[in-house]
Amino acid sequence: MKPRLFIYVSLAADLSIAISKFIAAGITGSSSMISEGVHSVIDAASQVMLIWGVKNSRKKADDERPFGYGRELYFWSFMVSLVMFLLGGCISLYEGFERLNRPEFTGSPNLSYITLAIAAVFTGISFTTAFKAFNKQRGDKSFFTAITQSKDPSTFIVLLGDVGDMPGLFIAFLGVYLGRLFHNPLYDGIAAMIIGAILIAISMLLVRESKSLLMGEAISKVALRKIVAIAEADAAIVKIKKHFSTYMAPDEAILQLIAIFKKDLTTGEITDAIERITKLITTEFPRVKQIFIEPAAK
Repeated sequence: MKPRLFIYVSLAADLSIAISKFIAAGITGSSSMISEGVHSVIDAASQVMLIWGVKNSRKKADDERPFGYGRELYFWSFMVSLVMFLLGGCISLYEGFERLNRPEFTGSPNLSYITLAIAAVFTGISFTTAFKAFNKQRGDKSFFTAITQSKDPSTFIVLLGDVGDMPGLFIAFLGVYLGRLFHNPLYDGIAAMIIGAILIAISMLLVRESKSLLMGEAISKVALRKIVAIAEADAAIVKIKKHFSTYMAPDEAILQLIAIFKKDLTTGEITDAIERITKLITTEFPRVKQIFIEPAAK
């Protein structure tokens, strides 16, 4: 599978689902179907923004961005989390509130059921593709731990979007079914509001994780301990006094080590030691693309 192919699969699925949902909503007048349609449009727009972020993040470093454009992905992921999901949740809440104020039925619910079944199939395809990509990244970590520790927001944004879709589809079905069963369209409005609340809850989680990445997350403590051990194992190093690190992109981290070198080493010996340590670290941790090792000030 090509890197991030799951985003394109999800985009195609969301566009197909959104069209079918809005057709069904226009015929049946279901507010929960409108909410689900908005949800799918939000998901599709999110994929477009993520694709844009991935494309820009791959630009090579230049004079204006000497450390590269990797954080473009983090910026657009934050925008998706804050604007798109939150906007979708608010629109769904509004649609549900409007239905509570103006309860009415139009058309047959059968089209809504067919549309929801089609949406469930497409969502399942999108979820399966995103989940496979997510599993490759998380290894043996738990689901929630992997999300909070992931450095690739594109994966967990698509995945959580699909996770939110699945209960949303079921709730939309209940809204239409119970409304017709009890001849009470208020069920449909309540369903739309619940879908909106799910979107907002997902938005809050994604905002927290995307903001953390955008602000700059350090290399994991486990990895840093191993890096320090590698450096201190070199014959020229007495101790690593300080270390600083941050992720610029999912596969690109910057590391700075402040080292105490042994006394009486020549400049050439210090330079050789820095080269040795840098090579060992980048071999063991290929995500660390740039390493700066400086002698501690005396």
